[in-house]
Amino acid sequence: MTIGFHTKNGVLHCDGVSLERIARDHGTPTWVYSQALLESRLREFQKAFAKLDPTICYALKANSNQAVIATFAAMGAGADIVSAGELVRALSAGVPASKIVFAGVGKTEDEMALALDAGVLQFNVESEPELEALARVAKKRGQVAPVALRVNPDVDAKTHRKITTGKSENKFGVEIAHARKIALAARKLKSVRIEALSTHIGSQITDVSPYRAAFARVAALGKELREAGVPMARLDFGGGLGVVYQNETPPDLGAYARAVHAAIDKTGFGLVLEPGRWLVADAGVLLARVIYVKKGSAKSFAIVDAAMNDLIRPTLYEAWMAIEPLRPRKGAKRVYDVVGPICESGDYLAQARKITPLDAGDLVAVRQAGAYGAVMSSAYNSRPLAPELLVNKGKVAVVRPRQSVESLIGLDRLAPWQRQKPSPYLD
Repeated sequence: MTIGFHTKNGVLHCDGVSLERIARDHGTPTWVYSQALLESRLREFQKAFAKLDPTICYALKANSNQAVIATFAAMGAGADIVSAGELVRALSAGVPASKIVFAGVGKTEDEMALALDAGVLQFNVESEPELEALARVAKKRGQVAPVALRVNPDVDAKTHRKITTGKSENKFGVEIAHARKIALAARKLKSVRIEALSTHIGSQITDVSPYRAAFARVAALGKELREAGVPMARLDFGGGLGVVYQNETPPDLGAYARAVHAAIDKTGFGLVLEPGRWLVADAGVLLARVIYVKKGSAKSFAIVDAAMNDLIRPTLYEAWMAIEPLRPRKGAKRVYDVVGPICESGDYLAQARKITPLDAGDLVAVRQAGAYGAVMSSAYNSRPLAPELLVNKGKVAVVRPRQSVESLIGLDRLAPWQRQKPSPYLD
């Protein structure tokens, strides 16, 4: 059976299941993930780095659905987390704490305490104040916190300005020029142990050359610190490998692996890698239904039932994402702005997009929506969150149910001094 998303009898399918059937049974908008494709991508990644035997920590921020995390955990993957919530998600999905790295620039002391008690592999510390706070928390608990000092190598990842993280003006990590001083000074802190360096230069990277530069700089610093007496055990090279959405140069996993090998071979360091988007983007789509086709003097609009609250990437990052009808109509392609019902001019999934003719009732799929899709969705305009479905070998499972309007509004409470009146619309 063909895995992933493919056309069969003129209709788009996922792992042998018709997406028209899924839309009929579960409504729209709806997220659909292919478990087989998730597994295939991780196997490919594991194979590329088999000789280095890295700890592969899936970056939960790309897609933190429990079913997705559990799929990777069952194949031996760890987790890269950036909050207490993601820590609980990872542990609940079966990720061993010993394979969890805790990143992020704003860890609170409560979050640190939770992660210490869980026994995570390392804290990717991003500043001196954070290091001092972690030392205080660990000391109070009679523990020694394992630290990977995150280094900002001042390398331009050549990606979108909102997702580059390795330049000196970005908020992430300590500048590489100061990292040696911080690491050496940290030896006085008895409740933390710097045993690794980490770096992450950005997301959606398709050019391997920035990786080569960053990895070489971090590896050189690691060897220097080890020679100076810092107990360096491993290097964490982060993630960020991109995918092809439109006309990007396809990222070469082999070239990426060679860049890692070149930096770490014969150093004796262990290795941590944190892939996210590359594992999940292609494994998901967002299903939507056309409500109206509105023809104006300047352009035509395909108004669909998915919106920027469901998928914010096009508005937030000017992201281009392929949109295709599940059952394309015959005829020359036409130009549409594909927009949603949100009361914002920025509510669009595509602009000036050539698509085969659309009509009300048609179903469309937004491709490569497995990464930074549902995980970034919101209930703006009081639109309940769309469901997430996992498909595997012809079976379909709801892995997050559609939120009801009642449960969404039921989260609100009137203040004690406001008049309480039961709503006829809510149970």
